[in-house]
Amino acid sequence: MIYEGDLKGAQQRLRELLDGSARAVAFTGAGISTECGIPDFRSPGGLWTQNKPIPFDVFVAHKAARNEAWRRKFAMEEAFSGARPGRGHRALARLLGRGRIAGVITQNIDGLHQASGVPDDALVELHGNGTYATCLDCGARYELGWVKERFDAAGGIAPDCPECGGPVKAATISFGQAMPEREMARADALAKVSDLFIVIGSSLVVFPAAGLPLKARQKGARLIILNREPTEFDDMAELVVRDEIGDVLAPFAGDG
Repeated sequence: MIYEGDLKGAQQRLRELLDGSARAVAFTGAGISTECGIPDFRSPGGLWTQNKPIPFDVFVAHKAARNEAWRRKFAMEEAFSGARPGRGHRALARLLGRGRIAGVITQNIDGLHQASGVPDDALVELHGNGTYATCLDCGARYELGWVKERFDAAGGIAPDCPECGGPVKAATISFGQAMPEREMARADALAKVSDLFIVIGSSLVVFPAAGLPLKARQKGARLIILNREPTEFDDMAELVVRDEIGDVLAPFAGDG
């Protein structure tokens, strides 16, 4: 059933489906963070309409690309570093704490699920995390402050790893970069054992992540999609809600 403009009806049906579930799993995309001041990527005015993404192989091969990637990163940090978890993040943390959901799979890199109280062992970050950096060669971790200090001191030149000389990159998955095998395996396992798979704020167009709802559905899970825009998976969902995510999940966050 599709709910659009019937907020109370949607919330009631969502509550019924959660009450009837023994192992619900949440899958989140950029739409859960937009009310926190973090724009999504694909919508008009989104980040990808302003800057064409830098492919992974270009980042690795060219120092100028690494310089530009870090310039963009720090420009975004200035704008979005004050973001705090929204009602959707708080709702999932609360549901997780009460044992109402078994885990959270996210396409997001903003760290807001952790900030809301979701522990690492219950969170799967498919596209990495933008709150720190790693060396692509030796795997050493570096905090963003460390990178920025050296970037600024060098006049906008990206630092290399002092341990091995490898390129230092935000710990996110770029276009053309291999998906993290461990996280994909964790997400796949969660999807396949879920009996209720709740998609929140994802357009479901980026694969392989977008294939997880289908895997859950094929294993018998009911599917819920909370997203402002239609998706190609809507026809197979038990419940589709096209409304503001924070408004839909506010009662589950304890906000009414």
